[in-house]
Amino acid sequence: MKAMVLRDVRAPLVCEERPLPSPAPGELRLRVEACAVCRTDLHVVDGDLPGPRLPVVPGHEIVGRVDMLGEGTGGFRIGERVGVPWLGHTCGHCPYCASGRENLCDAPLFTGYTRDGGFASHVVADAAFAFPLPEEEDAIALAPLLCAGLIGWRSLAAAGPARTIGLYGFGAAAHIVTQVCTWQERRVFAFTRPGDDVSQNFARSLGAVWAGGSDETPPERLDAAIIFAPVGSLVPVALQAVDKGGRVVCGGIHMSDIPQFPYRYLWEERQIRSVANLTRQDAREFLAVAPEARIRTETVPYPLEAANEALADLRAGRFRGAAVLVPDRP
Repeated sequence: MKAMVLRDVRAPLVCEERPLPSPAPGELRLRVEACAVCRTDLHVVDGDLPGPRLPVVPGHEIVGRVDMLGEGTGGFRIGERVGVPWLGHTCGHCPYCASGRENLCDAPLFTGYTRDGGFASHVVADAAFAFPLPEEEDAIALAPLLCAGLIGWRSLAAAGPARTIGLYGFGAAAHIVTQVCTWQERRVFAFTRPGDDVSQNFARSLGAVWAGGSDETPPERLDAAIIFAPVGSLVPVALQAVDKGGRVVCGGIHMSDIPQFPYRYLWEERQIRSVANLTRQDAREFLAVAPEARIRTETVPYPLEAANEALADLRAGRFRGAAVLVPDRP
């Protein structure tokens, strides 16, 4: 098998030939059809997240076909298409798992971080954390749903029943969430890097009622805001944009420090909360909603060997939507 491997943080991925792994009991081996590139992958590669299991194969938005079954995986069949997300395994018995909060598990494994992920031709996954995907859909289009879609869905739930929602950072997650909000008849206000007319026009094309720079004040107060950009200074900006009782949700796994701000920004029962990882229930809910909402992802395919180029383009904001690695792409 071929894999793009992170051997040292802040270093380029290395293309390696490896023996095909065999799945243990309760695991599946997949032939990867597509794996989207997430900002979390950047945080792993750039050393923003502590303690990756090195060497590791990044990638956690995996679409693949089952090509080998471990013992005890009778619910799957050879050739079936499944998706594998960031949350790759939980202990099942800590207080968080026992109370339905497996996203906060005390002993989790994360795909592409503490177990090998999908920047490869094949990957082994815990069958309990793999999800059937539509056979008729394009694998490249499905891949961003496995994290950008899932974490966006969880962030939207955390925002509550807001009717006017600000999205700060218009990348892969926001372009999916905008479509969900439009389907739910919510009004989206999109905030991009100042002067990024391309992203602003993209947001409007997906249903945003307003789009502007993150340095701009929206034309009306917001019920809630979701921050996808890893920029802590946006927290006080978003707090000033939400109305009384409004909520600011930080949807990323990593963010730069939040600067000091006056208490009056938070007063009148405004709230700040974070979103951590996802649960399998999030995946079941969102993967059922996506076809109903007619979610269409904007993707830029790259061959597997161009993973470093895809990461660099994501870091620089050179494309809209999501980059997707395709092992069989020439």
